[in-house]
Amino acid sequence: METKLASPPARSASAGALLREWRTRRRMSQLDLALDAEVSQRHLSFLESGRAMPSREMVLHLAERLDVPLRERNRLLLAAGFAPGYPERPLDDPSLGAALSAVELVLKGHEPNPAIAVDRAWNLVRANAMIQPFLALVSDASLLAGPINVLRLSLHPGGLAPHILNLADWRDHLLERLRRLNENVADQRLRDLEAELRSYPAPKRSGPPIPYERTAIAVPLRIRAGTADLSFISTITVFGTPLDVTLSELAIESFFPADQQTTAELREMAAGLATKES
Repeated sequence: METKLASPPARSASAGALLREWRTRRRMSQLDLALDAEVSQRHLSFLESGRAMPSREMVLHLAERLDVPLRERNRLLLAAGFAPGYPERPLDDPSLGAALSAVELVLKGHEPNPAIAVDRAWNLVRANAMIQPFLALVSDASLLAGPINVLRLSLHPGGLAPHILNLADWRDHLLERLRRLNENVADQRLRDLEAELRSYPAPKRSGPPIPYERTAIAVPLRIRAGTADLSFISTITVFGTPLDVTLSELAIESFFPADQQTTAELREMAAGLATKES
């Protein structure tokens, strides 16, 4: 991995600043990153200050060690004077057909439990049929105008918030989740979304957070749908080693019943949906 000493143009300085930003974001010293990337600390210092021009291979190597998302790796490459290295195809691109088929298979196979697929900004991309009863609870129709943002839908007063029984705890969980995501990626859209969600009316606590049973394994989502009180835990699934920006930002959130009552209610809801469709 060569070092190209030069009087750096603004483009190179920008690349160095971005590398320094990501290193700081990952809470790594120059020495930490140099050791991890097997380069000299002096060389890394030259790259960050703009005194050395990074090669394409070096940009990608450091981005890999810093776990930089693919979208930002393209930005790093552009700042260093190179073409983007990762394509960003639309979801309807034929080359993503196999991946989208896998998403649809997972969503359908998860029924009668609800499951959704979202992009990096938490906009709804796909959902299985079991999401319909929950969308029916939304009173503000503007929240259902595409793209549907599932975090906004969850915490907005005209969305699902009035129906979430443990809203204070669930709100804290979602905001902490978004805060951690904002620490790991550089996306102004997500920072704006976090600010928006924090501006929504917060449920008042009459005391400390409600303690969960000692056997609890995760913060549940407790929501009232009609006359049914449902309780869920959830998992997130992402594609392994993606090389496309769009695919790298796609995630499936699958909700599982946290108790037998929810299991029974979901089966009844699924049967009702099937009857309507027939």
